[in-house]
Amino acid sequence: MKNYIQPGEVLTFTAVAPGAVSGTGQKIGDCFVVATITAATGQQFTGLLDGVVEHAKVSAQAWTEGQQINWDNATRLMTTVTTGNFRVGFAYKAAANPSAVGQVVLAGVNLGAALP
Repeated sequence: MKNYIQPGEVLTFTAVAPGAVSGTGQKIGDCFVVATITAATGQQFTGLLDGVVEHAKVSAQAWTEGQQINWDNATRLMTTVTTGNFRVGFAYKAAANPSAVGQVVLAGVNLGAALP
């Protein structure tokens, strides 16, 4: 195949404000990645587009396996709250209330507005 460029699981991006922090989500336009390295705003970093990650979440939420998970760009946390947030994937495993982290299957692209 002549038009193949490279695998797409981890790609290089330019960090948006407030910068990329290794292990933390970055919403870049219609794309969502989890940074694999730390980089200042405007600097290059690599980001994981798809796969399963453990990420900080809203502690006071319980997640069920397969539940829609969204990104709150203001708090930089994964959440089940749909209003005003960006749909990024689904819960791989159930997560208790309270718990600081949850496992998320990333979609890598904009799945559209978070669905209610």
